[in-house]
Amino acid sequence: MLASRRFLSKFLAQYGEVDLVVDGLEALDAYLIANKDKEPYDLICLDIMMPKVDGVKVLKAIREFENKLELKSEERVKVIMTTALAETDYVNQAFDIGCEAYAAKPIDTNKLIEVIKKIGLLKEKDV
Repeated sequence: MLASRRFLSKFLAQYGEVDLVVDGLEALDAYLIANKDKEPYDLICLDIMMPKVDGVKVLKAIREFENKLELKSEERVKVIMTTALAETDYVNQAFDIGCEAYAAKPIDTNKLIEVIKKIGLLKEKDV
């Protein structure tokens, strides 16, 4: 898990600032702090199987927080779920809760870029 986290962090750093966390609680804390500081994230990549709190629960907490703030869909953070699991139930649950996309591990960077473009965070000129 550490290797894929580092790889993803280095890869995404060429497109902007990247924060790296080690578990679901840190992910949720980072999200809440960024919002409090009025510097919300554009994109969060969540692993479905994170220590302490799994990615699906983190996603649910993020979407509930956004609902309380009554954020419009274009104001909400874009979330890509990542996993090495072939477990479609988790992926389907994440889509039901509101993730924008899913990336299987090992991460295919070309596919990831296409997904990020599709959800509106990258333009052709940015790549």
